[in-house]
Amino acid sequence: MLLTVDLERLDIQPGHRLLDAGCGEGRHCFGSIYRGATVVGLDLDFDSMRDASKNLRARGEELGRMGAMLQGDAFHLPFADASFDRIICSEVMEHVHDYRGAVAELFRVAKPGAKVAITIPTATSEHLYLRLGDEYFESPGGHIRIFKPRDLAEGMAAAGFDAVGCGFAHGLHTPYWVLRSVMHLPNADDSALVRAYREFLIRATGSPAMARLEKWLNFVCPKSIILYGEKRATPAIQSDSRGNDALSAAA
Repeated sequence: MLLTVDLERLDIQPGHRLLDAGCGEGRHCFGSIYRGATVVGLDLDFDSMRDASKNLRARGEELGRMGAMLQGDAFHLPFADASFDRIICSEVMEHVHDYRGAVAELFRVAKPGAKVAITIPTATSEHLYLRLGDEYFESPGGHIRIFKPRDLAEGMAAAGFDAVGCGFAHGLHTPYWVLRSVMHLPNADDSALVRAYREFLIRATGSPAMARLEKWLNFVCPKSIILYGEKRATPAIQSDSRGNDALSAAA
């Protein structure tokens, strides 16, 4: 299964409630439900998750836990405050204008101490695609910004997430998107070379040797960067010696 987020590093445990905001076809949803989490995926594109939603629900019934997908957007999450133990938001922020607003909404539905993983394309790979043609950014549903990781980190900090680490992924996919850009992106699937490389990527997913190669390539030409964060504990109200309420930051 092709995952951008390291689910072990995100520390998904049995019984956790996990939100995958921008779930697409649900690859992180399926990976998380197998680790014991109750999973909710959300995406604006209903067609992308139509079949995956049925499969996730069926898998959840088999495993004895909930697996569901809903249509919705990252700015108006249909969940109560402090609903989730873990949150994944993969390859979404480069598509939205107010990414800080989207991060703040993720913070709202995260429980105190909840862990979050947000992924974006690397600026290096995005600039490379842009040099090869404008279609990568001008195609419908394309990216509207090239992120510097610091910008996202500052947005997460402003919302209330403490940074706890970062990672890189999909080194094998950078050449694939270079190839697609060279082959005129809207019609790239007509290219036999593009189709052959995609078949290679599918086969590489289950290959330990290719996994080792990609791990090395992730230090050289990663397509995605993952920022891991944790929601700061909510300040607790304590009573001082005079009986007045006072705020003290929780550890």
